[in-house]
Amino acid sequence: MIKVLRFLAICTIGAAFATSSIAWAQTYTQVDYPGAVTTSLNGGPNLEGTSVGSWFDGTDFHGFSLTAKGKFTSFDPPGSVATSPNFINLEGVIVGSYFDGTATHGFILRGGKYTIVNAPSAAGTILSGINLFGEMSGATCSDAACDASATLESFVVSNKGVYEFFNPHGATSSSASTVSDLGAVVGAYTNTVGELNHGYLLFGGKYTTIDFPGATTGTFAGGGNLQNDIIGVYNQNTFPGGEAFLLSNGVYTSFNYPAPGVEFTEATGINLFDVIVGLFVDSAGNEHGFIRTP
Repeated sequence: MIKVLRFLAICTIGAAFATSSIAWAQTYTQVDYPGAVTTSLNGGPNLEGTSVGSWFDGTDFHGFSLTAKGKFTSFDPPGSVATSPNFINLEGVIVGSYFDGTATHGFILRGGKYTIVNAPSAAGTILSGINLFGEMSGATCSDAACDASATLESFVVSNKGVYEFFNPHGATSSSASTVSDLGAVVGAYTNTVGELNHGYLLFGGKYTTIDFPGATTGTFAGGGNLQNDIIGVYNQNTFPGGEAFLLSNGVYTSFNYPAPGVEFTEATGINLFDVIVGLFVDSAGNEHGFIRTP
């Protein structure tokens, strides 16, 4: 959904970090919303084990939450034809975006009640993360639909509704993916040289560029946790689509959902216990969610 769209749209890269191959101790669980044509996990899990994602019924995209006990709950803001929940915090507050057929809006779902969020002067708004202090991350769009041709600008908005808009130096488009309880922002941007996509970490007023070593067409940083472990997706010529990655303590690890013929894997969320959620595309081109447990 929204995170995949951002990566593909902005992508249409070498840092001095070590790399490692995946360790095989992890447990992967495939996630499919009952009866869905496609399923993606877009964010989470929070410390209670609840994740959020989107499912497609053949006509419209809907949001859902998934508890640690396997309970699915579908939801949509009023008027939505495409819902993308992107993050859930420890208090169970969900943020995301939805398309009403005309424009894309941010939303907050708290205690069963929706608050619609439209950034000032923006044609379209994406909400991507919320921390325990109510500070939210997201991006504005240059067109109302926030489609693949849109130019994006990162923002963080305080719990008092004060917006801070920003782009990493040299960026032509950027989107913030998460904001931690310490105020660290993880996101992605397109630069002016070669139009490549890069991840970024903004912490203490300093930007750090996130580029998976050897990535050929870009790196998208889709989330982080309190320890500043960062996850996302990158592309290289040796794999037909994209591969997921984890950056932890300066070491990059790549991984794919362990099934024959997988065409694409993206990590979209990580919690304090390094449980990762994401999505993958199987050999038949079908999209599924996954949970990876250390």
